[in-house]
Formats: sequence, structure tokens, C-alpha cells
Amino acid sequence: METKPLSSIEKLALSRRDTFQSSRVIYFLRAVLASMFIGFGVIVAFRTGNFFFMQQSPMAFPIAAVTFGAAIILIAYGGGDLFTGDTFYYTYAALRKKMKWNVVGQMWLYSYIGNIIGAIFFAFLFYMTGLFQGDSVNEFLLTVAYNKTQLTTSQLFFRGILCNWLVCLAFFLPLGMRGDGPKIFIMMFLVFCFFISGYEHSIANMCTFAVSYVMNHPDSVTVNGVIHNLIPVTVGNLIGGGGFMAWMYFYANKANIE
Repeated sequence: METKPLSSIEKLALSRRDTFQSSRVIYFLRAVLASMFIGFGVIVAFRTGNFFFMQQSPMAFPIAAVTFGAAIILIAYGGGDLFTGDTFYYTYAALRKKMKWNVVGQMWLYSYIGNIIGAIFFAFLFYMTGLFQGDSVNEFLLTVAYNKTQLTTSQLFFRGILCNWLVCLAFFLPLGMRGDGPKIFIMMFLVFCFFISGYEHSIANMCTFAVSYVMNHPDSVTVNGVIHNLIPVTVGNLIGGGGFMAWMYFYANKANIE
């Protein structure tokens, strides 16, 4: 049964609540840190994938999907508060009546804004390196960023649901495993699944858009395009984590957990 991993999820949620209540600044900074970890994954994914993209190779996305797994390892072992995972953790704790919904809403807001600030700050830091200034290294990222703004609202919404369902599973399933090797494998494999499937992750998109934007390529990303993407994706991520993960596991296991 999933009772032991769910107990760990509840303890994690309550620990983060205690951090939030003792110091909102620390909680906010942890959210900033998390999206910067996602930024590292975005850069390595599009940097490696671009070699294949420039050769019009079908391996561009698979390679990017594999290397993007660095992001989830950084978050799992390096800490940080990611909004998408928080939708699962806090919803489950609230359904268990261990957290108040108004506190859950405040923590979501802090983590989401912190994730945005982290994405912007990481983009600035990376821009200062000058590593993505030529077309030969940034075309893959700019193409993907632009395509994300061209999808319909309903497409973005449902891709957001499926994405966070998988991402939350990537954090949840390893809780029932022993050894770092199997845990890292399942995390990277499920992240590979969401990336290669073309689903939409609001925080990864923030980082992708932020890096694309500082490249001074106005055709690739616009403010309206970013907003058009992030609103339905964020709502979809919330339903994927809060509904398909938290509520479903709460309902399926409430008879087994006191």
C-alpha cells in the first residue's frame, strides 16, 4: 500500500508549513532556489539537444528529455520549494485536516512568485555568461519557446494536468524505494516521460521563457504569449497535483490511514 509514502508526504508538507510560519523569507528563498535548479535543467537540456536539432536529427528531443532529469535530482537532493510539487503535498495535508486551506493558498502564492523570481534571476545570470548568444546554440530553445506560445488554451490546460501528474509521481514513487540508485532512475525516467510526451510544466516554462526573452529575440517570446501559456498550464498543473494525485490517493487510502 501507499500508506508509508503518503505519511512521508504529510510530514514534508507540515515541515514546510512550519518553515513558512517561522520565516516567510526563508520559504520564499527556497522557492527561488527551486526554479533556479529547474533553470540548470533547462539549459543543459537545450544545450545538448541543440547539437542534434541543428542536424535536423529526431534525437533532439529524446536527448533533451534525458538531460533535463538533472533538474529533478537537484530539487530532490538540493532542496527548494517547487509550486508544482506543493500542489500535491499541501492539498493532501489539507484533505487530511492537518493544514488549513487559507495557509495552503498563501504557501502556493509564495512558492509560485518565488519560482517566477528565481527563473528571472537565473536567466539574468545565464545571460551574463554569453553562452547562448549565437544562432548555432540557441535555435532549439527559441523554437520550443515560440511553439509553446502557439498552442490553444485547452491544449495547454490538459497538457498541464498530465505533466504534473507525472512529475508528482516522480517525487512520490521513490519514497517507497530503498537506495539512491533506484530513486534517481525512476525520477529521471518519469521526467523523461513528461518531457518527451510534450506536456507542459509551468515552472520549466517560466525558465524557458525567461532565458529565451533575454536573448533579445522578440519573435520567440512575447509577454502576451507567456501569459497565454502560463495561466492554463498553471491551472492544469494544480489539478494534476491536487486532484489526480492528492485527492485520488487520499480517497483510495483514507480507510488505511488513521
